Amino acid sequence: MLRRCGTHIRELKLASVERTFHDQRLSPDSASTDYQKTIHADLHFHVVYENKTLEGGYIPDQQIRDQIDVLNADYELTGIRWKHVNTTRTKNSEWFNRVAPENEHEKNMKTSLRTGDASTLNVYSVGFRDGEGAGLLGYATFPWDYTNKTLLDGVVALYSSLPGGTLAPYDKGRTLTHEIGHWLGLYHTFQGGCEGSGDYVGDTPAEDSPAYGCPTKRDSCPNDPGPDPIHNFMDYSDDACMREFTKGQISRLRAQIGAYRGMRK
Repeated sequence: MLRRCGTHIRELKLASVERTFHDQRLSPDSASTDYQKTIHADLHFHVVYENKTLEGGYIPDQQIRDQIDVLNADYELTGIRWKHVNTTRTKNSEWFNRVAPENEHEKNMKTSLRTGDASTLNVYSVGFRDGEGAGLLGYATFPWDYTNKTLLDGVVALYSSLPGGTLAPYDKGRTLTHEIGHWLGLYHTFQGGCEGSGDYVGDTPAEDSPAYGCPTKRDSCPNDPGPDPIHNFMDYSDDACMREFTKGQISRLRAQIGAYRGMRK
């Protein structure tokens, strides 16, 4: 199985979003954001399962704790500290198997389970076995969508991608690290390919397409500086290959959550 993320943005919307964000970033409130301050962010974990077996999505509490540890290690340099507030468990085979971005199952699931405000991260673990979401590892909403899609805000991930899961080579918890990156305002490193503004981060080398495995020295945009950022959490590499956010990504995500999620300290 290859990594497949369901978080995408169309080019026309991207251009509009980035123009608005540019203006937000120049505002006094955004300019005064202190990126050195630690942000403590609440995280609610919603286990959606088909039956009370591991194969049915009933993941144990220890696996969730291990996932939070991975997130806090991966996000340490960003200054964001994830606080696991609680875990809910809901038996619903339709949600578990058939949830997908903006379909009725997602709307029903999140209407029932979501809690908190724009700064609260809601994580949902599901099976992605049938329908339009089949084969996904996860997906997320972007910060700027919160106002118009409040109830849909959050991150959905395949239950077997948590640390110690059965989805090798995607079994070390980096699927949630990746999807939360979107929730914080980051694009894929291969956004836009070799042309244009790419992922709107200046220190991530341009990348023509997703990286799979851990292809060292890969350079899919040879006319641009640097090899592909295969170790970046926002690529599609194996979990063991992922290990970093760049300084530019950290600056962007801190500005994003300050502007759209009210997370400034």
